[in-house]
Amino acid sequence: MSDDMIQRPTQEEAEAAVRTLIKWAGDDPAREGLLETPARVVKAYRELFAGYEADPREYLERTFEEVGGYDELVVLRDIRVVSFCEHHMLPFLGKAHVGYLPADRVVGISKLARVVNGFARRLQIQEKLTAEIADAIQDILKPKGVGVVIVSEHSCMTMRGVNTPGSRLTTSSLLGVVRDDPRTRQEFLELVRNGER
Repeated sequence: MSDDMIQRPTQEEAEAAVRTLIKWAGDDPAREGLLETPARVVKAYRELFAGYEADPREYLERTFEEVGGYDELVVLRDIRVVSFCEHHMLPFLGKAHVGYLPADRVVGISKLARVVNGFARRLQIQEKLTAEIADAIQDILKPKGVGVVIVSEHSCMTMRGVNTPGSRLTTSSLLGVVRDDPRTRQEFLELVRNGER
């Protein structure tokens, strides 16, 4: 949903909402230790949800065509993922592994991490995050194939609800030859698995 469709509250309104939650939790927002908490929470949320401020797909638009004949998989492993479950607004933390098989151009590797972070810093489910990253790479770079695997721990399960610390959710999105060619698929998944050891 774009900002055009959402009327964002002011800083003061957001801080008032935090004070309400503090009261709801059973504490006094006027207590010395909590006086600055609403402003701190709003500042933290601005950083944690920075993915709404830009289009992560734009990071992929500057590419390089001088690849020296390189025609193998490009895989960036262990990209830190910090995102928030849209159902409980609690964080899920983990790692993303992103790969693609270039057709005729590549992108700077830091841009892959920026795309992950840009999509991650929003309210969502992990399955959607995985697909958004893969689709953006496929749409903008037009490679022969894309693979994205995310492994993360969801605090909505580990610190509440079923209370299962250590459980991790793995999602994947495989497109093009990474999905359809068994050898390329196996190579990508092996490269990802080696990073998980």
